[in-house]
Amino acid sequence: MFETSGFPIVQAPMLGAGAEALAIAVSRAGGLGSHPAAGSTPGQLLESARAIRAATPAPFAINLFILDPCKPDPQVVRAAIARLAPWRARYGLPAQSEPPIWAQDFAAQFEALLEAAPPFASFTFGCLTAEQASALHERGSRIIGTATCVEEALAWQAAGVDAICAQGIEAGGHRGSFLAQHEDLGTLALVRAIKSACALPVIAAGGLMDGQAIAKALAYGADAVQIGTAFLLADEAATSAPWRAAIARAGPDSTRMTRVFSGRRARGIENAFMIEMSEHERDIPAYPVQNALTQDLRAAAARAGKSDCLSLWAGAGVALARPGAAGDIARALWSDAQKLTQD
Repeated sequence: MFETSGFPIVQAPMLGAGAEALAIAVSRAGGLGSHPAAGSTPGQLLESARAIRAATPAPFAINLFILDPCKPDPQVVRAAIARLAPWRARYGLPAQSEPPIWAQDFAAQFEALLEAAPPFASFTFGCLTAEQASALHERGSRIIGTATCVEEALAWQAAGVDAICAQGIEAGGHRGSFLAQHEDLGTLALVRAIKSACALPVIAAGGLMDGQAIAKALAYGADAVQIGTAFLLADEAATSAPWRAAIARAGPDSTRMTRVFSGRRARGIENAFMIEMSEHERDIPAYPVQNALTQDLRAAAARAGKSDCLSLWAGAGVALARPGAAGDIARALWSDAQKLTQD
């Protein structure tokens, strides 16, 4: 079983759209709110944990990306900078220089996470060691590991974690893959496969936008569901104005996979940057290099209120997203799912 304070809905962390207020609202409503700390310094992570604890006694999760130290090939970086130069010129940005850091140091973040000791700690892009999992358990944290295939789920199980988040191909944002060669299973098929191979609770993630989808995932054996895109228009989400506008315009087939924003496969609403940069898809440097290089550009577009080169992360079914208070959204999703399971 996977237990929250009320109902088995986990709010996806969603770096860039998630916020302390969103996690607090979902946890207060009875789900499991998640705070995305992958872009946070250790001090910021600790402050976020303190703020959420002060706002609610309900359990919550803090999410991190598992990343190795990055030392990219200088020639690859120069080529990537050259590809982005015309886009920077559109927004009046100066010539690009190499950023001081490519990503936050995971080892330092992990030490802060141990100090914060959140009720839940969730991870993607890699797998903890058994020693790291044990250290979190000693601090009282339960651990959720993201898997896009059975092999990854088994790796998490061997590390000694508490639950697997089964991320289907329908999920918005970055793929959590770290071992998979062919990680394109749909959410329901992935849940079935992992449940057959692992003894751990499984959280279904990807394309679950309404009560019907939640009920179906639970019927397929999921112990809980993780929902992100349905919260993108929530009052408490940090989604930018042009991102929200793109979601409001989205149709049923508006999303696709891309590497061009960050160097890692991710699902988002198609825009000009995706289309025009697609010819360079294979040449894009791996995450976090491309992600760091496009950061200024994405920020400039958001300030200008334009979505042409924003990473508009969203999952399949984005057209079903609706505005409102996050707690109300969470409660309504669970209420609708319960009606269907009881009929």
